[in-house]
Amino acid sequence: MSITSNSQSLINIIRDRITTSPEQHIAFTEYMDLVLYHPQYGYYSSGKVAIGAEGDFFTSSSLGSDFGELLAEQFVDIWHILGCPTPFSLVEMGAGTGLLALDILSYLQKNAPHLLVVLEYIIIEQAEGLIERQQDLLKSWIENKIKISWKSWQEIPEESLVGCLFSNELVDALPVHQIILIEGELKEIYVGYSQDQFIEIIDEISTPKLAEYFNLVDMNFPSSAYSDGYRTEVNLLALNWLKTVATKLKRGYLLTIDYGYNAQRYYNPQRNRGTLQCYYQHRRHNDPYINIGTQDITTHVNFTALEHYGELCGLHKVEFTQQGLFLMALGLGDRLNDLSSGKFNFQQVLQRRDALHQLIDPAGLGGFGVLIQSKGLTQEENARSLKGLIQPSLY
Repeated sequence: MSITSNSQSLINIIRDRITTSPEQHIAFTEYMDLVLYHPQYGYYSSGKVAIGAEGDFFTSSSLGSDFGELLAEQFVDIWHILGCPTPFSLVEMGAGTGLLALDILSYLQKNAPHLLVVLEYIIIEQAEGLIERQQDLLKSWIENKIKISWKSWQEIPEESLVGCLFSNELVDALPVHQIILIEGELKEIYVGYSQDQFIEIIDEISTPKLAEYFNLVDMNFPSSAYSDGYRTEVNLLALNWLKTVATKLKRGYLLTIDYGYNAQRYYNPQRNRGTLQCYYQHRRHNDPYINIGTQDITTHVNFTALEHYGELCGLHKVEFTQQGLFLMALGLGDRLNDLSSGKFNFQQVLQRRDALHQLIDPAGLGGFGVLIQSKGLTQEENARSLKGLIQPSLY
């Protein structure tokens, strides 16, 4: 396997970080942060992320405009539930290539122009390379005076947002701590460097928050149910992210769409290697120490942690559902039925049917979790069901 100059530069940076640390190792969460988000060479920050058939992985928005258009239906519904506030803030966290934003804005322009007039579309993105791609894709919208802005969390005042904050496959890419059980004790996995390669080192946990995490999610861990050498992940950054979101939201909703489990399934004693996966040119493997800076590294989301910690941050759990059910409620079934209307040629029918079925496939994207939380709603607003949670009649 050849190593690009950028990969070697990133390897050198991580190696220097390790060798200059007092312990001669860094926590895996720091390693994962560097390989994904280093400002110049990280997988996301470099702007070289490839999504779709020619890239490393698929997302729902890379299959066509349907996903964004159906989400836009939900956003229109939320705007009405909140009493059509002006402005209405729509905050996309981790916008990828910008395609999802483009699909949402295009749909609103055609179907909800009154909302588009009062819309404040904010993108929170830490990868500079992706920001450039997003701005290039959305340039014409900005020139036409649609309010689109890129901001950091620091630039957004607390309790200032009224509307909806949402993410699609963001939390799975947040750097995690890797932990392991050794003779019944909780230890942490660190990354060292020896003989021109990265190595794993087991040492004491770096923060008591790792042990406290399992109390948060009501798991008896560690316990005799778990075998020696059991390893898994803890995503403390997801909790920090959620707390930040909660402080910025004054009134409205938070939608988190991602793949993951509840805590019981996540920390099943039989899942003894955790959930960490790497994606490189549509090949999945579990070695985060190769393809440095050129592959995606992800872990599943612990939705129980988001629910429980959200309550502590003032976020009320509205519902947790599957993406397939959510999109069907928003009208995906109607789109499937429309394929027989004669408006599409045979090739178009095949392509669209395949894309729509992928969005609802329970073994794939359709099995993703959709966690909906709210804050600051009135009793009347709380009583109204979101469109995406009202299942369509089968008859």
